[in-house]
Amino acid sequence: MTAIPTAIADPRVAPEIVSSVFYGAAVSTSLALLVAETVGGEPRITWGNEGAMHLLGYALEDLRDLPVAHLLPSLRGGELKLLLRRERTARMNLPFRTASGVFTECVVLCTPTPTGRMWNLRIVSADNEQERALRATADVHERRFATLTERSPVPTLLSEQGMRLAHVNDAFCSLVGLQSEQLLGTGWMACIHPDDLDGVIEQVAVVLGGGDGEAQARLLQRDGGERRTVIRFAHLFTPGVGAGFVASIEDITERLAFETRLAHQANHDPLTGLPNRTLLAEHVAARFVRGQAGLACLFLDLDNFKVVNDSLGHAAGDELLVEVADRLRAVVRPGDLVARFGGDEFVVVCEDVDEDDAVTLAERIGAALAEPVRLGGVDVRPHASVGVTVQADEHACADDLIRDCDIAMYQAKDGGKGRITVLDHHARAQARDKLRLVADLRDAIERRDIALQYQPIFATADGISTAVESLARWQHAERGPISPTTFVPLAEESGLIGALGSLVLDETCRQLAEWDRLLGADAPRRANVNVSALQLDANLLPLVVAALSGHGLAPGRLSIEITESALMKDPDSARTVLQQLRDLGVQLAIDDFGTGYSSLAYLRHLPVDCLKVDRSFVAEIAEGHTEITTAVIALAGSLGLSTVAEGVETPELAAELTRLGATYLQGFGLAVPMSGAGAAAWYAQRASPPGSAVPGPRAPLP
Repeated sequence: MTAIPTAIADPRVAPEIVSSVFYGAAVSTSLALLVAETVGGEPRITWGNEGAMHLLGYALEDLRDLPVAHLLPSLRGGELKLLLRRERTARMNLPFRTASGVFTECVVLCTPTPTGRMWNLRIVSADNEQERALRATADVHERRFATLTERSPVPTLLSEQGMRLAHVNDAFCSLVGLQSEQLLGTGWMACIHPDDLDGVIEQVAVVLGGGDGEAQARLLQRDGGERRTVIRFAHLFTPGVGAGFVASIEDITERLAFETRLAHQANHDPLTGLPNRTLLAEHVAARFVRGQAGLACLFLDLDNFKVVNDSLGHAAGDELLVEVADRLRAVVRPGDLVARFGGDEFVVVCEDVDEDDAVTLAERIGAALAEPVRLGGVDVRPHASVGVTVQADEHACADDLIRDCDIAMYQAKDGGKGRITVLDHHARAQARDKLRLVADLRDAIERRDIALQYQPIFATADGISTAVESLARWQHAERGPISPTTFVPLAEESGLIGALGSLVLDETCRQLAEWDRLLGADAPRRANVNVSALQLDANLLPLVVAALSGHGLAPGRLSIEITESALMKDPDSARTVLQQLRDLGVQLAIDDFGTGYSSLAYLRHLPVDCLKVDRSFVAEIAEGHTEITTAVIALAGSLGLSTVAEGVETPELAAELTRLGATYLQGFGLAVPMSGAGAAAWYAQRASPPGSAVPGPRAPLP
């Protein structure tokens, strides 16, 4: 059987027409047709028409089951596969063996059937007029192909047999700077870098066997340059000649250089050219072996670098960092790594040293850095605080070693600038414990595990509590209660104070709204919220607005408490933020008044409503010392401000403070801090029946 043309395979074509076409093809003596299929793992002829029998001299019974390789002995191994392709029609000029053993030159067009299980071979004698026309057409196509190849921008090589080139295009000649005559034959192999030649030859051998291959190789140029390339080989068979290859070359020099630059930029500091933190971590990790010793890290932090930036400008600061980097490179041993950790911090990593060696290196570094450098017309002598850590048994990974030298550097700073400090393991344990506590605090804030308690504030005029102070409380799952005097400074140091303050503001407003729903008119009318000095910036107003609007509260329901020391750090900036809050309608109080230093001129112009008398002054009243408390209350009165006396523990203190003129009282002797639900019950129990007298402060609920 033979392949069915698409038109004939159309079911709409009459069977008589199909039968007629196939009958004509079968009996034709001018059209030679063979059908081959794989039988027993070998391609064999299974049918031939009259034309094939006439051309080749075989009877039909002799053709059937004849191996294709017997008719085409010039095709070997993979070359036969190139003729019997399943993907597309193949055309070759080949010598056919006739029944008499004589070879006749023919052109064969081999077309796979749609199923891909057999092939239709149309054979045309090279001696007839039709073949001459086909050959002329092929010559035209070959000239077009040659022109296309020669002018192609893709460097291309063509070998008709083995490693010897028969053709090379203009793009390849331009790439290596040689003429084609110098490259044909085996001349092209001299352009391959000697170290890459074996790899190229191996790939060519694979391709000559019928496969495909690819190799990366450096090409040597006539002017001495080098280009990095990818050479892709494909099998080529030329009848009567043998197996060769076609190769296309991709020049990847610029791409690799760009990738190298990107990799360098990703791992190096752009200012100093030193390895950055990422490469530092990789370097230490590659050399860290747990349980071994000899690996040391020195962590350097420049002292007073901010002074250089502020006084001489950032350009001078950058110049200083570059100079420090150069001095560090010059003073360390060959093989030691110098990295910029960030800002004005540097790390030196050295191997095969003990603690004394590392300290000696740190001393050399300190001496080298102390040499004067001229910046902006001023001689500056850089100094650094250096922390030294040598790998020990307790270091489980490379990160532990880097973290410990950072801790050692802070220990050096704590002891005074310009010092060299070897890691104090007790302080290290404390620092790591602090890091764990920071992580736990971050989780507690994210999970809203920071609870609020509310302590009532009483008016001395009538003894009624209409306000509370919100107090943050943290019950750690393992450590138990953590004091605000511990976790609030921790939040400030670790950058968590913004998130903590936002949580307290939002939860306080939520609780006020819930009390309104539960208690109505008997709910507290105001809540005092403490704000850190670090929150006293442009972000505070939007934060307060979001908390109030999110729970449908008027601004007057909040009073923001800010410590005296926070206000005095930058009174002008503080005044701007406070005025924004006052304009919104939020009340403002100065907490712990009298414990810091305030300029009365500034105090007079700050838009505050209340001064809170610190509990330390209130406690002195019990000892007969009323001077400071009296002065604070009098000062507040002269400025038109109210006062809240904190730390009221006894009825006697409450009576004395009322006599001195305090506006409000707060303390454990009047009411302890309570949960939101506890405060709701407390206020509900003290709600006045209609028409009853206003009660004074009462003892808190048990």
